[in-house]
Amino acid sequence: MTDGQRPYFDALYAHSDDPYALRDRWYEARKRAVLLAALPRQHYAKAYEPGCGAGELTHALAARCGQLLASDFSDRAVQITQERTRELTNVRVEQHALPGDWPSAAGPFDLIVLSEVGYFLQRADMQRVAECCKASLAADGTLVACDWRPGFEQRSLPTDEVHGILGALGLARLV
Repeated sequence: MTDGQRPYFDALYAHSDDPYALRDRWYEARKRAVLLAALPRQHYAKAYEPGCGAGELTHALAARCGQLLASDFSDRAVQITQERTRELTNVRVEQHALPGDWPSAAGPFDLIVLSEVGYFLQRADMQRVAECCKASLAADGTLVACDWRPGFEQRSLPTDEVHGILGALGLARLV
């Protein structure tokens, strides 16, 4: 993420602890359910979820992970997710700006979840994130990419391009 995007995210979280209505919108609940159902394994030892936002997916993923590192660019989103997951001892939440703060030393991860994050990145940064995913993913690991397809003002990359960059990694496609 770029510092130029910081005012957008600061404004979002200044007005609401759930600016995307993750807790209330049917689309969001369905997306979480589909994402979780698509995971090929019941349990993951070590997972990373950058761009965790308000932590609803983080909370749901925690039940499937031995250790879950969640991160977000926004200070306020990190605080909200820390509060949302405070009772979950297997979850750690940190502030990361991608790709520079990718937690390479914390890997390898057997699950990396990029949900609604790639399209906020510039092309070169998304390519670096993809390289980080490949370098940090365990040999038998799962990489998930889930993104909104319609256009919107803050989008830097089309979803097809985000998924094309990730597809070029050569990982097996499950869904």
